[in-house]
Parts: sequence; C-alpha cells; structure tokens
Amino acid sequence: MLTETIFFDTLRQGLWVATITSVPILSAALLAGVGVGLFQALTSIQEMTLTFVPKLLAIVAVFWISMSFMTRTLVDFFQNLIIPIITGG
Repeated sequence: MLTETIFFDTLRQGLWVATITSVPILSAALLAGVGVGLFQALTSIQEMTLTFVPKLLAIVAVFWISMSFMTRTLVDFFQNLIIPIITGG
C-alpha cells in the first residue's frame, strides 16, 4: 500500500537523485560559460556563437566521464526504491 509518507519520501529521494546526477553537467556548463565570458571580456570579442561550442564540448566531455556514475545512481534508485514499491515488496 502506497501511503502518503512513502510517496513523499520517494519523491524527495527522486529529486535528490536528479540533483546529484545533474550537478556534474551543470557545473561544467557553468565553468565553461564563465571561462568563455571572461575570455570575451578580456579580448573584446562579442561573438554569440563563441559561447555555444565550448559549452557543448565541456558538457559532452563531462557527460562521457560521469556516465557510469549517473547510470549507477539511477539504477540503484530504481532497484532499491521504485521497483519494490511497484511490486509491493
């Protein structure tokens, strides 16, 4: 039986897992954006497309590196919390 307490606890843990898995990608985008913004401010190059490619490369690189961590975190969340709730165990 899915009670209100179990529902909200599962929701809280799901939001925490989403936060933990998104932190590496968001921090890479932040650092790449700050770095490109600093470079543009120092060199007075105000090209809008210049920010896109470094951010994309940083995000893809960090995603590739942290893919196993993200997968392991999501699989653990589903195996330990979601599937037992669905099966009633």
